[in-house]
Amino acid sequence: MDGEGLADVFAPFAAVAVRRMFGGHGVFLDGLCFAIESDGEVYVKADDETRPAFEAAGSSPFVYVAKGRPMTMAYWRLVAGAYDDAEELKRWAALGLQAARRAATAKASKAALRAKREPGARGEGARVKKTKR
Repeated sequence: MDGEGLADVFAPFAAVAVRRMFGGHGVFLDGLCFAIESDGEVYVKADDETRPAFEAAGSSPFVYVAKGRPMTMAYWRLVAGAYDDAEELKRWAALGLQAARRAATAKASKAALRAKREPGARGEGARVKKTKR
């Protein structure tokens, strides 16, 4: 599937940006990657909160092989009914976008905590170099 076709798939949900990534495509909204495409298959971002819905619908995760080992990513196959039903597509895309937002928030929180702990960082726990007078 090319980028234009992928944008068409998500058109009922929103005007998305599609970028080439790792031999496939990433689907972005509000700067967040909430879906990917690989070998013609579309996968939507999932997390602990949304994964049960994907499992209940019979979906499966995106798995690739790296260094001879299977690696499972937090993207699950878009259910077949979503291609033909705009409301179904909106539902699954919204779940993916929600998961992407939660992941971005968690990542930002971890980065802020890490910045506080690193020497030279300003804020709580920062080391202040004393100068001689």
